[in-house]
Amino acid sequence: MAELNNMDDDGGEYAIPTKLTPVEQAAIVLLSIGEEPAAAVLRCLSREELLEVTQVMSRMSGIKVESVKNAMQKFFDDYREQSGVHGASRSYLKRSLDLALGGDLANTVLNNIYGDELRPKMARLQWASPKWLAEYISNEHVQMQAVFLAFLPAALAGQIIDALPQDSRDLVLLNLARMEEIDADLLKELDELVDRCLSSFDSQGTSVEGIRQTAEILNRLPSNRAQMVELLRAHDPEVVSKIELSMYDFFILGNQTEQAITRILEDVPLEQWAIALKGADVAVRDAVLKTMPKRQAQAFEDMMRRAGPVPMSRIEQTRQEIMATVKALADAGEVEIQLFAEQVVE
Repeated sequence: MAELNNMDDDGGEYAIPTKLTPVEQAAIVLLSIGEEPAAAVLRCLSREELLEVTQVMSRMSGIKVESVKNAMQKFFDDYREQSGVHGASRSYLKRSLDLALGGDLANTVLNNIYGDELRPKMARLQWASPKWLAEYISNEHVQMQAVFLAFLPAALAGQIIDALPQDSRDLVLLNLARMEEIDADLLKELDELVDRCLSSFDSQGTSVEGIRQTAEILNRLPSNRAQMVELLRAHDPEVVSKIELSMYDFFILGNQTEQAITRILEDVPLEQWAIALKGADVAVRDAVLKTMPKRQAQAFEDMMRRAGPVPMSRIEQTRQEIMATVKALADAGEVEIQLFAEQVVE
């Protein structure tokens, strides 16, 4: 009978432990109960728990019958200890709590109970893009946005806040900071919002930047790049023009001749280079520095050091400005740009 095979960090097998961990036992139970019941369980897990248990499930290539029996027995033993009669419905609880505590106190208790019920639904939203979530809730009232964020992990909530319109971020955070409890009506609205969000999320497609991705592929194609571009041009010249524009990536400057870099340096101020070359590939830095006179190169390196740390957004913007200048020079025929590194023969 096959052993339970676990993989080490390098992808190799290691001996099965004498005692299964709780996660391994959970993985065996999930593998044993079928896809739909397992999916129902996985929906109730947090993102971290889901990743941990599914990783273990994917690494199990064979399980001894004894291991399955032990894991299932442990599961039912725990179930017998912790479960009793089926849980009461919300309407049953409301009627009982109204009689026992009165309406106001009953509503407070129910809010606490069913607020916890929302969390498994909210956990599914952790797989959505923060930008998408921000766009989805941006038309809601700031109070509803705050309630929505209250049920999400702080890290994800922070990313959503960052993606919201700038003029509303402070109001959303202020409403969140002032929040102490959520009344029943607002909780119901949140539940409806989450359901709409999940429905939209389940049916949405995945956006891709086709032009950008094609340019990236062509820029890194090992051979026959020029031939491939011309083949594409024969099919759709307009698309190829967009691809070529996207191919003017900053890193291609490392492939240019000294003559081309010298001409570009004439039109791009050193102050821009000092920002754009922060964190750039060594090939690009070397291509620029070796075209400068020695004294100028030394002064330029001093300028870069004095500039200190620079935000990545400013670096990217400066690089785009430089590449716009490069393309303009190329379009005017003043410089010949290699969009990809051609093979040369001496």
